[in-house]
Amino acid sequence: MTRHRCSWPGEDPFYVAYHDEDWGVPEWDDRALFEKLQLDGFQAGLSWITILRKRENFRKAFDGFRPEKIARYTPKKVDRLLQDAGIIRHRGKIEATIGNAKAYLDIQEQDGGFSGFLWDFVDGEPVQNRFKTMADVPAQTDMSVKLSKELKRRGFKFCGPTIVYAFAQAVGMVNDHTTKCFRHKECAALAKR
Repeated sequence: MTRHRCSWPGEDPFYVAYHDEDWGVPEWDDRALFEKLQLDGFQAGLSWITILRKRENFRKAFDGFRPEKIARYTPKKVDRLLQDAGIIRHRGKIEATIGNAKAYLDIQEQDGGFSGFLWDFVDGEPVQNRFKTMADVPAQTDMSVKLSKELKRRGFKFCGPTIVYAFAQAVGMVNDHTTKCFRHKECAALAKR
């Protein structure tokens, strides 16, 4: 029996595994959410599969995306990152990640957690969309516009409404698996836990 899935991963086994195991699974861990938001920022202007294939390299280069370490990066560290062929060598995105780590730490201190701050934008539980095709899925929503504005107000960069919506899909804040996709029901069930 053939499993129906969203059309976007195509036949690439790496992409299919990401779709089947990771995309749309509700994520509540502060550090993991920070990592995914940074990776979505690095994706700007590129395909997600490019970032996905480099994810382990990014984790190594950015100290496991631990904001308390990244916030202390020096210009010398930035120069080393710009020489790292395993990641996207874009000065603006690298420097934004450092600034975003500082903004993250401020949110941790002021709001008591990054996860709670983000999930408040969907009232603490995943939005269960019921799109029939990927063509029906929006690139951004009112929620992603509001969250993007608030992240920018707090000092984040590379977090426009489209990036933020892609992030919300990836971390399960919204379930945008198509209704025929076998993962739609599975992610909806995960949201109820």
